[in-house]
Amino acid sequence: MLDDSEELDEIDREILNLLIDNSRISNAEIARKINLSRVAVRDRIQSLIQRGIIQQFTTILDAEALGYPLAAFFEIEVQPEMLDQVAEELTKQVDVTIVYHMTGPTSLHVHACLRDSQHLSEFLKENIYSIPGVLKVSSYLLLNRYKSVLSVR
Repeated sequence: MLDDSEELDEIDREILNLLIDNSRISNAEIARKINLSRVAVRDRIQSLIQRGIIQQFTTILDAEALGYPLAAFFEIEVQPEMLDQVAEELTKQVDVTIVYHMTGPTSLHVHACLRDSQHLSEFLKENIYSIPGVLKVSSYLLLNRYKSVLSVR
């Protein structure tokens, strides 16, 4: 959480939204779009990084284009004393894209990108059910994606 001295101003928000749209955009292009100098943009981005607002620059892959069109979500209930070990094991799985610890029962929310229903079946057996400490698994398949990117207000 930002304190009052670190509040995002409108320029920071504009820079962040441009980076969200295209993380490869140059400082010079950002400067042209928001009417600021390239050096000022560089300094602001560096400040956003140092303040922890920008955690990393990354590439978002299209799982479907890579042959993994099945987006599966799992609610995994685990033995409380095994929570960290189960979470760590899940993070090692190449098909897993998200592992979150959720409120409620001792549960993990997991997202994976898979090829098809056969891959889903194998993934459940080999990569979830086999982990010591897993008590219950609920599976959900994504039908439509409406939004998956955080915007800056």
